[in-house]
Amino acid sequence: MWLSAVARLCSRDVATFSLAALWNAAAIPGHVAGIVEAIDELLPSTQPVEIIIALRENEANLELKLEMSDFPRLEMDRFAWEIKASKGTLVELWKLPKAERDAFRAAAFSGGNIITVQDYWSAASTLKEHLEGITARGLKPLIPPAGLPHANARPSPAAAPKPAPAAARPQPAELVDEPLGEGVSDEPLIQGEVVDTEAEPLEPLETVEPEEEVEPEAADEPIAPPSGPELRRYKRFPVNLDMEFRTELDFVREHATNISNGGLFVRTTHRPPIDTIVKVDVKLPNGKRLQGEALVVHVVDDPSKGGVGLAFLSDDPSFADTLDGYLASLAG
Repeated sequence: MWLSAVARLCSRDVATFSLAALWNAAAIPGHVAGIVEAIDELLPSTQPVEIIIALRENEANLELKLEMSDFPRLEMDRFAWEIKASKGTLVELWKLPKAERDAFRAAAFSGGNIITVQDYWSAASTLKEHLEGITARGLKPLIPPAGLPHANARPSPAAAPKPAPAAARPQPAELVDEPLGEGVSDEPLIQGEVVDTEAEPLEPLETVEPEEEVEPEAADEPIAPPSGPELRRYKRFPVNLDMEFRTELDFVREHATNISNGGLFVRTTHRPPIDTIVKVDVKLPNGKRLQGEALVVHVVDDPSKGGVGLAFLSDDPSFADTLDGYLASLAG
């Protein structure tokens, strides 16, 4: 039996969401400034907590920490579209576990001139001036070192990776003798794969244009932050943890049935809608507690196995340390 108790609350919890917008030499300075000046209109239910700008040699990066009483999904999608239209990239940092979030900030907000501004107008004018300077100097988009989590820059055609010499490519004879495994026929064909089950000689690879072999932009796309069921890319551990979660009006005592670095799943008949912000308090077996905000990202409407998936929002180091320590004990 799942024990549920619902009570009324008088207070309203406000969560903080971290977002980052990244631009390089391809950006449209006037469009960037217009977007930043209009954040109050694009995201009307938010309040800025902190506005940070990183001015680098050929990049201008913006981090926003915004208080939201509810999550404006439609407005956030529009905001992301506007950033993309200005030739930038939007990353919802709150979706990343602390380790990835820290790596992102180390890559995108270190070096150069890091400043904190007080309002959107100041941020807009600062970004515009810096991006116009990049354009005036004729700088090309930066090709970041391999592995940088943001990778917002797009390489110029001259900087695109050169195709490997023909001698370095595998010889067709080595591939012909390799039989297809079971079920391979159902997988998408990849370049250079033998498609005839009669093992006829493979066509020479020289007939393929280098541009088709290498897709620089795809390789330099930013990390796709997880959302909804995508949070499952983090290792989940089955648990049975006492916990509480609160919405604006309700207080619910339940059990979490699995947990990961990104969030947890709660078996409950009380299922707030997706994008609802809740306050969680999870009791761990070691006596510590996970207390912070979470967002409803998944709802399962099943009579016996239904519940809600919650994504952690807390950017607090102590929250991350407590969670990481507990997950390490489960993994060991």
